[in-house]
Order: sequence, then C-alpha cells, then structure tokens
Amino acid sequence: MQTVPAEIGVPRPDGTLRVLRWGRGPRQALALHGITASAMAWEAVAEALPTEWSLFAVDLRGRGHSAHLPGPYGFGRHLEDVLATVAHLELEEPVLAGHSLGATLALLIANQEPGTFGGLLLVDGGLPLPVPGGADLDALLDAGLGPALVRLRETYPSVEAYFDFWRAHPAMKDTWNGYLEDYLRYDLTGEDGVLRSRVSEQAVRADGRELLGSGERLGTALRGLTSPARLLTAPAGMFGQPPGMLPPELCEAWAAQVPLLAMETVPGANHYTIILDPGHAATVARRLTEA
Repeated sequence: MQTVPAEIGVPRPDGTLRVLRWGRGPRQALALHGITASAMAWEAVAEALPTEWSLFAVDLRGRGHSAHLPGPYGFGRHLEDVLATVAHLELEEPVLAGHSLGATLALLIANQEPGTFGGLLLVDGGLPLPVPGGADLDALLDAGLGPALVRLRETYPSVEAYFDFWRAHPAMKDTWNGYLEDYLRYDLTGEDGVLRSRVSEQAVRADGRELLGSGERLGTALRGLTSPARLLTAPAGMFGQPPGMLPPELCEAWAAQVPLLAMETVPGANHYTIILDPGHAATVARRLTEA
C-alpha cells in the first residue's frame, strides 16, 4: 500500500526547503533526485525498504515544493542545502543515495564530508559524462533532456492531460503505475486549465551546464573515495532505448580506476524506471540497505 509521506520544512536563509519522510525506523537514508524531478521520485524505493528504515528525500532548490527558493542555483547551493538538512533533522550517519543529478551531488557531498554519511549509493549517475571540447552546453541539454524540458514551458488543462503527455513518453509508456502518478501529481501546480510543472527551467539549465562541465571535479571525487560505494546503472536511457546514460564502456573505464566503486546493471530498467518502477525500485532499496 502506498503511504502518504510526512512533509518537513528545513529553514534556509532565503526560504524553506521541503523534505519528504517515509518510515519511522532508526536506520536512516537521505535521497537526492534527478535534474527535472522531485523528492516524490523516491516513493517506490522508500516503500520497498524494511520497516527498520526511514527515508528522507529532499526537494532540491528549484524543484518540487522547494521551487520557490531562489537562485543562484548550482552544485554549491545544493551541497549547502543538503548539509543543512542533515544538521536540522539531526541525521546520524545516514546512507546517502542519489539518482542522476542527485547521484552527482551525493558523490560530491560524500567526498566533501566523508564522516557524515554511513554509505553511498549512486543510481544511474555520478560518473563524468564525455563532452566534446567547445560544445554548446545548452544545445546538449536540449538534445539530452528532450520532453523533460519541453514540459517546463507548457500548461496543461488537467491532471489527466499531464498524465497523457507522459504516457506518450517512450521511457514511460510500458511502465505506468501508481507511483508514477503520485510523482506526476506532486510535480503540478496551479489550477485546472493552467496546470504546469513546478520545476524551474532556470535551475535545470544552471545545474545542467555545471554537470556537463564538471568532469574533472567528478573524476577527482571518484578517485578520492575512501569507503566502498555502489553504482547501479540502467541499460536504457532517457528515451527508453539503449544505450543507457552510463554506457558499459564508460563504466568499465571508471571501474578500473576506482576499485572502491562496485558497479551493477539493473536488467530491464531505463533512466526513469530504475527508481519509478516497483520491481526495479526494490533492487535499489536492497542495495541501499546493504550500503
């Protein structure tokens, strides 16, 4: 049964950051979502965890119910927000998990504050992405994110119309479920006739440009791992087809350089369904408890 998460406000100097909590167990996990997502993306993973666990998922600045928090955006602000969340909630060595952009942030935070977290789980993100020299980063974002960016500029007459937009998405059409519907409802704001996504395109572009331009920084963080970590990858990408966001040759190259990072492919998953599909989310949950 899907449960309604508790909503927690974390005070920041410029507003309140939203955090969702599932579970009341003493073992703790802190989860960070992807570049155009929200904390609700972690619902299926949270509900697959054993009862002794609690999962806290952050709405990153510019997304979800933290969308009102202003820029500037970027990795530095997110790291400050996440560490403030750990302090405010008095979390004790939580396992840190991240999906996509969230995996990159989790890696950088764990590298910066290695004693704060009890484990690190990266989900289809965290490795430096190959970017051609002199590339137009905004053009790369448009090509890579596709419909995920288009939706930020549109309005929708109803919740069902927003569902229809996503039902046509090649990564979602064969994996529709209640967790996905909860995730999409949480993303909407406004009234019928003029519903829109909460996600700030300005935040997405600022974070995306930094993500594409941070290869050297991420490589340093990966080589600097001092404790075992795990990376789960999806064999299909954002459009539901191979290759994945992190293709095998990229993973193999980094596996040779970072022996502390164990890598595993989740069969049948794509970049979205690896945490939104209940079966794949159960795999993520198991690896999180092992972290």
